[in-house]
Formats: sequence, C-alpha cells, structure tokens
Amino acid sequence: MAHDILKDSVEAQTGRASLLILGILAGGVLLLNSYVADWVFADHTGSDGRNFYSDVLALAGTLLLGIPIILHAFKHLLKGHMHMDELVALAVIAAVTAMDYKAAGAVAFFLLMANLIETRTALGARASIEGLVRLAPKKAHRLNDKGVEELVDPLELRPGDVVRVRPGDNIPADGVILTGQTSVNQANITGESLPVDKVSGDEVFSGTNNLAGSIDVQVTRAGQDTTLGRVQKLILQAEKTRTPIMRIIDRYAGWYTPTILMLAGAVLFFTRDMERTVTMLVVSCPCAMILAVPTAMVAALSCAARLGILVKDVSILELARNMTAFVFDKTGTLTTGELSVTRLMPAEGVDAADLLAAAASAEHRSRHPVARAVVAVAEKARLTLGNPSDFEEISGRGVRAHVDGGTILVGRGTWMSEQGVDLSPMKDPKFAEPEGISTLYVVRDGRVLGWIGLEDRTRPQARAAMQELRTAGIRELVMVTGDRWSVARRVAGEMGCTEVQAEVLPADKLELVDALKKQGHRVAVVGDGVNDAPALAAGDLSIAMGAAGSDVAINSATIALMNNDLNRLPFLVRLSRRTYQVVHQNLLFGLFFVVTFLVLAGMGWLTPVLGALLHMLAATFVIFNSARLVRFGEELHRSEPQPAAPGGVERVKAQPIALQA
Repeated sequence: MAHDILKDSVEAQTGRASLLILGILAGGVLLLNSYVADWVFADHTGSDGRNFYSDVLALAGTLLLGIPIILHAFKHLLKGHMHMDELVALAVIAAVTAMDYKAAGAVAFFLLMANLIETRTALGARASIEGLVRLAPKKAHRLNDKGVEELVDPLELRPGDVVRVRPGDNIPADGVILTGQTSVNQANITGESLPVDKVSGDEVFSGTNNLAGSIDVQVTRAGQDTTLGRVQKLILQAEKTRTPIMRIIDRYAGWYTPTILMLAGAVLFFTRDMERTVTMLVVSCPCAMILAVPTAMVAALSCAARLGILVKDVSILELARNMTAFVFDKTGTLTTGELSVTRLMPAEGVDAADLLAAAASAEHRSRHPVARAVVAVAEKARLTLGNPSDFEEISGRGVRAHVDGGTILVGRGTWMSEQGVDLSPMKDPKFAEPEGISTLYVVRDGRVLGWIGLEDRTRPQARAAMQELRTAGIRELVMVTGDRWSVARRVAGEMGCTEVQAEVLPADKLELVDALKKQGHRVAVVGDGVNDAPALAAGDLSIAMGAAGSDVAINSATIALMNNDLNRLPFLVRLSRRTYQVVHQNLLFGLFFVVTFLVLAGMGWLTPVLGALLHMLAATFVIFNSARLVRFGEELHRSEPQPAAPGGVERVKAQPIALQA
C-alpha cells in the first residue's frame, strides 16, 4: 500500500537524519575539543605551532564529518552527474592535504548542518502528507449478514460492505450513510474548517472524523481507491514534477562545477595560497540556488493541499500566475448544480403525474444533475417508474429511451424540433416558459406531453470570487452553458461576468476557448469535469470543481478543487504569484551570495571556517524564506461562512411539488 511505502520512506529518512545528527554532534565535540587541547596541552605545541593532541582530535572530527560528504560526492560522480557536494568535498580534501584539520572539520560541520536543515524541511513536508493519510483508521467495524459487528482491517473492506462508525472514530472508507446522522470534520479532504452535517444518503470520505452520532456507512471505495488515497498519490506525483526554471537550472548545472574549479585553480596558480582556494570552493557551493525552487514548490504544494487544492504538476503553479481569462461552466460551477423541479406544465389532456413519470422513467439511468432532480422529485411523489431500455444520452441535448414499449424523448426544445417533434400544442400563451428557469420538454411516441421547469441556485461566494479575480488582473470572465439564454443572462448578471454564451454544445465550448487563445489570452477553464472535458483539455489551465469523491473531476483537470468554494480560484492565482516572488527572491539571493563571497574569498578576505558558516546561513535563509508559503492563505479558513442554519448544512435539493399544472 502506498501509505505504507510513504510511511517507510519517512521513517527511513528520519532514521538517516538521526544518524546524521549523531555524527554531527560527535564530530563537533571532537572538533571543539581540538581547540580545548591547544590550551590544555599548550606545552606540547611544537615550533611550527602545531599541537599533536589537537591535531589528532581535529583529524578524528574531520574524518567523522567529512567522510559522508566525500562518499556522497563520489557516488554522484559515479552516476555521471555533478552535485553541489563535489566542491565542498574537494575543499575538505584540500584542507586535510594542507594539514589544516580544524578548517577542514569546520567546513564539513557547517555543510552538514545545512544539509540537516534541508533534510528536516523535506521530512516535514513528507511527514505532513504521511500525517494526512495516517488519519485512515487501522481497524473498521464491519457488519456481517446477521448485523453483528466484526473488527477488520480497512484493507479488507470491499464496495457494498457496511461499516459502523461511532462518535470520535475516523471513517475507514468512502461510502454513503445508510442510517444515522452526524457532523463530520472533513478538513483534510476538502479544506473546509467547519464540520459538515451529514444525514442518510450523504457521502462521507475515508480519513474524515465522525464528531457526533453513530452512523452505518455502505462502502463505495476502499483502500487506495478512496478519495484520500488518490489525494496522497497526486501530491506525491506532483512533488516529482519539475518547473521550467528547475529544468533551466539543471541544464546549466553541469557547467557550474568545472567553471568554479578553473577559477579556484587560477587563484591557486597566481597566489599559491591554499586557504584562498579552499574558501572559494566552500562559498561557491550553490546550495542556496539549488534549494531556491524545490523548497518553494514543496511549501506551495503543502499550502494548496491544506486548503483542498490538488495541483498535479508544479509547473502549473508557474502557469496560474499568467492567466488573463477564466471560462466557467455554469451548472455545478457557478451554480450549485443541484437543480430543483419548480414547475410542471402538462399539455392539454395530459396529467401532471404522467408527465413527470414519463420524464423520470427515461432519465433514470442518467447521472446528469437535471436527470437526478427529475428522478428525485418523482420518487418523492411515489410515482411508479418504467424500466428504460435502449437508453441513449445525447450530450448537450437530452436523452432517448424505450419505456414500456414506447419511445420517450426528454430534452431541450431546440432538440425536439431537430427530431421533427411538433411543439405547436405548447404555443398557447398559457404554456409559455417563464424567464430565468430551465425547461425540459417530454415527448412520447412523437406526442409532446409538456415541459418541466427547473431552477439552479448560484453559489453564495461566486460573485465575491469573480470580483477578486477581476482585482487580480483577470480581464475576461466568461460563462458558458447549454442552458437557455434567459437563464444564462440571469446567472451571468448575478456573477458580474464580462461575457456569456448560452445554448452551446460541448464542442462549442471548445471553440470558445480556442478563440480566446487566438486573441492572446492565457485561458483557465473551470468546470465539474462531467460534460466539459474537451474544453478543460483545451485550456492552458484546467480546474475541476468538487473533486472529492469524483474520479471524473480528478482525472479530467490539471488542478482539482476538493470542495466547491470558488474563493480558491483567486487564492490559486495569488499563491502562484507569491510562490514565484519567493523563487525569484531565493535565486537572486543565492546568486548574490555566490558572486559576492566568491570575490571576497578570492581576495583573501574570508577564511574557510567563515565561508562555511556563511554558506550554512545562506541555505538556511532560502529554506525559511520558502517555508513562509506553508501558512499562506490562512485567511480563507478564518473567512469561511458559518452554516446557514443550526443542525444542518445549506442544501439545495428537489422539493416535493403538487402534481398539477
């Protein structure tokens, strides 16, 4: 299991870090005692100023501190590529050759301290990910066929199993609540700081914490197939990706070490001063520059994951800061996507119940939000639904199904006209479609039965998010939808969009994205990944909303938002820009350090010990400068809205309606 691999990796690296600490402490003590020996055994100091006891202690400390560096450098040379340790390894060897054991030991000591700080930072990031998946419990209470609880490993759970989760327990797998109600802390999945109320029929996720009541959950995903498992996998994959800046640094790294060696050799040739040469090798080690990008990227990924933003590739972080246009799908993105049936308009001689039953029977196999709303209200009304066969869903238009020997079409009026359906019975003004609602026409065997009206609510934070994007410099905010123009204009007006396109098909969305790119825009496409996959693929940046529990959303985009909070979008742009501010700060500082102190070392104004100390401080500055990104965006948690009403989260579900016109 990947969790175990990650855990073993973190534990192994922690063990190596512990050994490194012991080696540094032991070598440091020996090195310190060599200075004490100069004073205690002062009478053993020779005419050349050397003290036997001091030299023995310093050499022992240098060997303890220097051998790991030399072995590490040699290992990389055998693999055929240069690493930042080669220069310091040469400096240590040169100092030992010159019998300056104290300087050699001090150089090795400070480099190992810098490596230790770097390792500790990397371990912190890895441990935070390991801590994320550690929330998955070690045991699960599965109910057998007789309803008796049995304690099992969560890895043994399979879809269809029923588990009981008591208050205070972590949920062992993704699933749907069968019985009970509770509040769940799912911050580690969605980034929401507030507990979410759950009732029968609601989805819950592995690793989230059950705070209140006892619930029975039917498993839908277990093990690494859970949302938590996929989150972990994506974060680890993202850590292995590289940005263009990192690739540029890699390209020129092979020239760096030979150039420094030539400069140091030239100084040694003209000055015959080994100390200057050793110091140049020490300060030229580009730790700060090498750490500049990866430390910032790991910190930014950690920050994004904490707030429920999964970034699949670190190069996306560089791209997000340059966006100039955002294209939004309406349903499920700017709106809740949980439609409510608000109106039934049967044709003359048609019963409202028959209209609804026909539509629900045809839509029964569809997963589209419209279909779910129609089926939900029919089930609430306890209507008898037919069993559809030869079901066909035509993207952006509607569905066709054979039900009880008849053919039923459910979809947009324009599609009905394309199919040759006579809609003239619905032309009477009393059948007129109201402004601002979506309508579905229902046709059985060529006869129109009427239309069903549905409404979708806009997300409460959407307008504020749009305003923030505009403030961030996004010039085009475009909403596209397959819905009617009247509905599209209403939603776009509420959102403050700069442009709206309605009654479009998935292929039309793709053309819109291409048109924006031809105008010179860098385009981010935001959708739910259900019917906008072509547009998502065409965008420079693709963002899927509500990815928790959704394979489609996670797989269809380069960035997945685990919740539906649109405030994450302007935050993503700000995080990208802040990350590259930090990267540029790190690179400029690293370059300034190397150039400045290389010159000072060449002029003989620095000693090897002082150079090693400055080298450690430079690496430490870069690491802590990058670490500031981890806490970036904490205001999002503080500003999250409180639940709409005590005892339940705000919901938008299909409501029972009177089965009449």
